[in-house]
Amino acid sequence: MWHKLISYLKFLLKSTNAHGVHSPFVFSYLTQCLYSRPKMAQNKTINVLLKSIDYLEARRVSTNDRDIQKFVREKFPDIHLDGKHFDIVYAKRMGMSKFIELLSSSKLHNDSMILIDSIHKNPEKQQEWKNLITYPKITVSIDMYHCGAIFIRKEQVKEHFTIRI
Repeated sequence: MWHKLISYLKFLLKSTNAHGVHSPFVFSYLTQCLYSRPKMAQNKTINVLLKSIDYLEARRVSTNDRDIQKFVREKFPDIHLDGKHFDIVYAKRMGMSKFIELLSSSKLHNDSMILIDSIHKNPEKQQEWKNLITYPKITVSIDMYHCGAIFIRKEQVKEHFTIRI
């Protein structure tokens, strides 16, 4: 319990909103997706996922969580939850080996998004997140406390954002 409280206080001290962002891609993602689109779910991570699917016009989403699949199918009946390539990957956990496996199997493309749930839940998940965002192929990472988003964008320099949603 103390970990989550301390982690949240640190997050609040470091975080900003869209006005503190100097990346055009991230600024657009925040203002046109996360801040302006109507709420689609009560759970913040699921809400970010559903808004992102809509904003990014994702057609292929990967998740092993049946509840998440149900939410996605309800809002986007034409979405594919399988395939060789993914626009968005939702994961409860994402270790470095799993990420490298996704990259090496060419399941991700330029502009793919990986959304990881509860990145501040415990010290282990927080360390997994910190390890991931240091990986050179990850160019954009957004810590939203309840979840973290990683983007693979070859045309962008590496940046990390801590954003309140």
